[in-house]
Amino acid sequence: MRQTADPAETSHTPGLRAIPPGLHLVSTPIGAARDITLRALDVLAGADVLVAEDTRTLRHLMEIHGIPLGGRQVIAYHDHSGEGQMQRLLGLLADGKSVAYASEAGTPLISDPGFELARAVAALGLPMSAAPGPCAAICALTLSGLPSDRFLFAGFPPSAQGARRSFLEELAAVQATLILYESPKRLAALLAEMVKTLGATRQAVVCRELTKRFEEVLRGPLADLAEKVAAREIKGEIVVLVDRAPPAEATEDSIAAALDLALQSMSVKDAATFVSQTLGVSRKIVYKTALDRSQG
Repeated sequence: MRQTADPAETSHTPGLRAIPPGLHLVSTPIGAARDITLRALDVLAGADVLVAEDTRTLRHLMEIHGIPLGGRQVIAYHDHSGEGQMQRLLGLLADGKSVAYASEAGTPLISDPGFELARAVAALGLPMSAAPGPCAAICALTLSGLPSDRFLFAGFPPSAQGARRSFLEELAAVQATLILYESPKRLAALLAEMVKTLGATRQAVVCRELTKRFEEVLRGPLADLAEKVAAREIKGEIVVLVDRAPPAEATEDSIAAALDLALQSMSVKDAATFVSQTLGVSRKIVYKTALDRSQG
């Protein structure tokens, strides 16, 4: 998700603590420049080496907050960086340098090339920490009004129609709120396919331009959202959220099968409670069935 910033933001006076050696993953604003944390600014001010998915974006963010480069290296690391660039960064870390990595906008590793770098650092056992902060997926979930106790970030869906349909079919029964990123050019096609694969009445939310001037949140059944989006031109960064799948209706056979499995490792009482909660069925009914099956 791309950051946009207002040059009028106030500057930050960095802390005096030295930044310890290792890779420091720095979350940057997805829109409003003031959403950056003080800790993130301290890391950017004090790290030996600065690494960014987009060096121009990072330089601009540091200018807004009054963080000087002070002659430090600013190294680009993105999807098209080769193995040589990876080895260069690992070498700096092995030499005991503090390296700050910032994504173009948002939390590093969330649809971000920093994943490969972080995985390599972890594999070598080198020190690594994170300065947490903005994330479009979490911001959208917070605003959505959909259940947040369990959610699945599914990233960007495939652009090809057939692959996108298969992708959605795999997610259709997931018992969690689904979170996806999408291009505004493909949003209408995605919602239309969601109506077919997930159901017209399933509740969904489309968040656009989060934390920016033209932020917009659309809520409603998938069919209604698909109709609204198809009738207008959509621009900006998009997050799509869909409510979890409705629980499958329990049958006598499904209750019996679940109990047979649960009774292999649980008492009758615990098995009845577990199956009742899992299938959304009256515990009294399940307990009676459990007693019958345990005595049979």
